[in-house]
Amino acid sequence: MRSIWNGAISFGLVSIPIKLVNATENHSISFRQIHTEDGGRIRYRKVCELEDREVTSAEIGKGYEDADGSIIPITDQDLAALPIPTAKTIEIVAFVPEDRIDPLQIDAAYYLSANGVPAAKPYTLLREALKRSQKVAIAKYALRGRERLGMLRVVDDVIAMHGLLWPDEIREPEGVAPEAEVTVRDAELDLADALMDTLGEVDMSTLHDDYRSAVEELIAAKVEGGVPAEQASPADGGGGKVIDLMAALENSVRAARTARGESPEQDTEAEVTRLPTRAARASSSASAASPKEVGGKKSTSASAKKKEAPAKKRATKSTSAAGKSAPGKTTAAKTAAGKADGKAQGKAAGSGAAAKTSAQKTTARKTAQKTTQKKTAAAKKTTAKRRASA
Repeated sequence: MRSIWNGAISFGLVSIPIKLVNATENHSISFRQIHTEDGGRIRYRKVCELEDREVTSAEIGKGYEDADGSIIPITDQDLAALPIPTAKTIEIVAFVPEDRIDPLQIDAAYYLSANGVPAAKPYTLLREALKRSQKVAIAKYALRGRERLGMLRVVDDVIAMHGLLWPDEIREPEGVAPEAEVTVRDAELDLADALMDTLGEVDMSTLHDDYRSAVEELIAAKVEGGVPAEQASPADGGGGKVIDLMAALENSVRAARTARGESPEQDTEAEVTRLPTRAARASSSASAASPKEVGGKKSTSASAKKKEAPAKKRATKSTSAAGKSAPGKTTAAKTAAGKADGKAQGKAAGSGAAAKTSAQKTTARKTAQKTTQKKTAAAKKTTAKRRASA
């Protein structure tokens, strides 16, 4: 691989000559701008505004545009004379745990190759020291006209360097997070965990750029003069609107299991309790608010009680009348009382028959028995009085 920079790693008093090699490459397909009418290339020409002519790269230098619009020329000699200790040196300034590096800072990646046989020993020393400490080295270096921040770590048997953004180049995420307060239920988190477990891990080497492959097939078909095959359009995601989050999670778990060859109906660890819909709640409240049969039974029993009440009152009146007429009366009074008792018994029996309930008949019998007992007691008292007066 071609090196893009030669220098040395400054490791305390140890200097390790190295060559900087790109560790990544861009496989994106590039397009040229053309004139749509005739297919002619559209090019950007570098033209001097004062002379109104195109100039070559050798005639082009650097300049800084001041606030008033004037240009201040800056030559390569001016930049080379600046006191930059990292111009040809990757200067290690600290060793820190790798998790201290914010992934937002990571930029381009490079391999550091030992430059020559004398560099092999110190290169290996630094590599093994990084392995054993399980730390990364933070360094400063200069590349393409500016000083940069880097992180050195071990990849297999090679020291790799990641370019890092300076801390002040990371923007604060103000106004990015949702402002509305949202509550996530445990059932939703359980389903999200189930989806994560179902998707599982992936071998990074199996991932590839599907879009680039499709573009390459399109170009190949155009070259051969054929018609490019129609690509399957992606499914409509509904514009990003989530109507039912629980249903979307459940369907995602099923789809992931199907893709992995598992049963989509396999039980999940998450137990989901569905909330009743608005229609179900309305139907439930309507059925609870209209117990017509129960109401009818209540009114029937109430009317039966009302019918039963006069009969009880009549029986009570007859009993009290008989009790009042018994003491101090003659045999005729007894007979009248007996007739009254008979009438009361008849009325009570008639009312009991009308009510047609066993409870009413039992009440009538008890009333008759009490009346008979009172009559007998009254007769005994009358006889005792007569004997006493005689």
